[in-house]
Amino acid sequence: MVVILVVAALIMLALATQAGVLALQRAFPPQGPMVEVDGATLHVVDVGRRDAGLPIVMLHGASSNLEAMRRPLGDLLAKHHRVILIDRPGHGWSTRARRRDSTPQIQARMIDEALAKLGIARAIFVVHSWSGALGARLALDHPQRVAGLVMLAPVTHPWRGGVGRYNELIATPVIGPLLAYTITLPLGYVLAESGARNVFLPQVMPDGFVRDSATPLLLRPREFIANAFDLVTLKASVAAQAPRYGEISAPVVIIAGEPDKTVSTNIHARPFAAMVPNAKLIVLPDLGHMVQNAVPDLVKTEIEAMSDAITSVQAAAD
Repeated sequence: MVVILVVAALIMLALATQAGVLALQRAFPPQGPMVEVDGATLHVVDVGRRDAGLPIVMLHGASSNLEAMRRPLGDLLAKHHRVILIDRPGHGWSTRARRRDSTPQIQARMIDEALAKLGIARAIFVVHSWSGALGARLALDHPQRVAGLVMLAPVTHPWRGGVGRYNELIATPVIGPLLAYTITLPLGYVLAESGARNVFLPQVMPDGFVRDSATPLLLRPREFIANAFDLVTLKASVAAQAPRYGEISAPVVIIAGEPDKTVSTNIHARPFAAMVPNAKLIVLPDLGHMVQNAVPDLVKTEIEAMSDAITSVQAAAD
């Protein structure tokens, strides 16, 4: 009898999850075209001015999608620049062909391919959190594409500990999909708001952030699983690429906060800045993890200063 009740409950949860997925996808539809890359598709939003020098490519972190970079920073930049926002493989409306597409190395290759198809020869990359490792990998493996790199609270180095037991469970065969296709979405609705608030500390999360950033898309099973694989494979990935950071030749600006409890500045931003030849590190004493929301004007100023410097160097060379 107990087994029958458990099976019935799982079936009901699975049906509720599928209904929830359909509702979420109606509420948060894609905002741009899809670009085919290596058996997958990347969702791209291309906004702003096409005649304003170097384009700016923005890449979001874990547990999010391109909308997390769009407001307010992407929209602010788009007033005077061309801005390309990309859902990383498996996130938002982008897909991935294989589980191994979780690593910065493979995602860098896919994004490089997408930008080539869009005709973006060189760009300034603005990366947040998880995508710190991705931005570094782009600069290492695809230097011809990276004119400059602006890193916001980036992950760059291995750390002590793991990434949360629930991520490890979701990335486990059989058990992970069972959880993702039954309880993740209904449970996530309850926890999403408080989880997002914690990431903002010590700043206060803006009203409506969860809705405006389309964060609930993360609760779809296939994206939740993809996000878990991104997180559980990240530590090994940064351990493998960290010894190469001295090879990065592009100019780099890193902006991070001293009290960031999500990504430690001492473990990531400071050592990275020490290894990269042309790096500028800005550490603010009261800044949390969501740099793009807390100090968008500062980020914009640093991006524009970098763009002007790159343009000047290029003009002198020509």
